[in-house]
Amino acid sequence: MSSADPAAPDRAGADRERPARGSRSGPEEQRLQGHWLLARLGKRVLRPGGRALTARLLAAARPGAGDRIVEFGPGLGHTARLLLAAGPAEYIAVDPGTQGREALARVLAGHRNARVVAASADESGLPSGCADLVVGEAMLSMQDREGKQRIVAEAARLLAPGGRYAIHELVVTGERAPEISREISRTIKVGARPLPQAGWEDLLAGAGLEVEWSGGAPMRLLEPSRVVADEGLPGALRFAWNLLRNAPARKRVLAMRRTFRENRDHLGAIALVARRPAPAGPDPAA
Repeated sequence: MSSADPAAPDRAGADRERPARGSRSGPEEQRLQGHWLLARLGKRVLRPGGRALTARLLAAARPGAGDRIVEFGPGLGHTARLLLAAGPAEYIAVDPGTQGREALARVLAGHRNARVVAASADESGLPSGCADLVVGEAMLSMQDREGKQRIVAEAARLLAPGGRYAIHELVVTGERAPEISREISRTIKVGARPLPQAGWEDLLAGAGLEVEWSGGAPMRLLEPSRVVADEGLPGALRFAWNLLRNAPARKRVLAMRRTFRENRDHLGAIALVARRPAPAGPDPAA
């Protein structure tokens, strides 16, 4: 799940990692950012296209043995587990906050080549050209235009020539896009700024990256069938039980689902893989 706050953040990505408190009155369930509320209720897969779109994204990005992988905003570590299963030479999670850190630490435990860097996605502090694959899911959608550009530029800087950047975000279509963004932001309490597919492609191209694959899925994050597909039946039942026992949280989650349903014809999930071109070699005809 993804989105960001209505004002441009001082540090790109930092506001995603801290629960938004807003007003100090009322139950905390009314103040938490949507993705952290869902995590507290036991939801583990928080990406807009779910487990299936992440799997398609990684199949297209082809993480492999020997790759140096950087992941922006790893959250609870669902995608980190999949990336580590590929046997990379190195895995680095870039995360400025502590929310979800314990869950991520459990995923990284036992992997000597895996570590966390406490930094923002737009200024990781890692050396240029240090990665063969950079992955970021459900984070660009919550940034304003400048924030998106800074994060994508940082990903491009980290990539070695020929390296891939894989993203999984919200996509919006139609003339109501600004209104839809405002509705989602009010409901999940984080500013959402999804782009149309052409906007995402232009964003990547602006950093010198070449899109080589794209895929999509409906935005069905909170539909019962998607919850079962993402969490498994035991996880889905646990999530439902926690909702039943927590009236303020249930009210928030049902409001989020209602917003997604009302805008389902114009809101979805998108995944793209873009490559940093390798330098052109000498012309053999020269």
